[in-house]
Amino acid sequence: MSDIEELNGRIMAAMDRVAQGVDALGKNDTGQMQALQQALDEEKQVNAQLSERVRVLAERQDQAIGALETKAEEATSRVAALDEELQKLKKANGLLSDACGALREANAEGVGDATLINKAMEAELDAIRAMRSAEVLEADQILSALTPLLAASATSQDTEEAH
Repeated sequence: MSDIEELNGRIMAAMDRVAQGVDALGKNDTGQMQALQQALDEEKQVNAQLSERVRVLAERQDQAIGALETKAEEATSRVAALDEELQKLKKANGLLSDACGALREANAEGVGDATLINKAMEAELDAIRAMRSAEVLEADQILSALTPLLAASATSQDTEEAH
């Protein structure tokens, strides 16, 4: 019987050692789990911050693209208007050239025709009006190109004066 009691004591001692080992593993795992959980929480926070930055940058990019598209549409519209005025100018200059040619022919023949003189003057006035309109459009284009530059310059001067 003493062998059984001795074996029983040894088994109980082994079981105690196993229990202590399991407890020690549980304590280590808890500390390690807490550290891992904290690291995971920190990474989630960093990820949320990066996601917010990406959202803000995407929003800015969308606004910039919209502004550029608007500028492109405005430029296209101005170019079309300028082209239309240039076509009018070419037509008026063609009419003026024809009227002047007819007037020269009549003058060479010694016949002064008041109708030809009126047509030449009307064609010249149309050419002057078309040229004036083209110049106004050109000035508008120059102003629209300079306005953002002047605004940026004024902003940078205000910033420099504030410092």
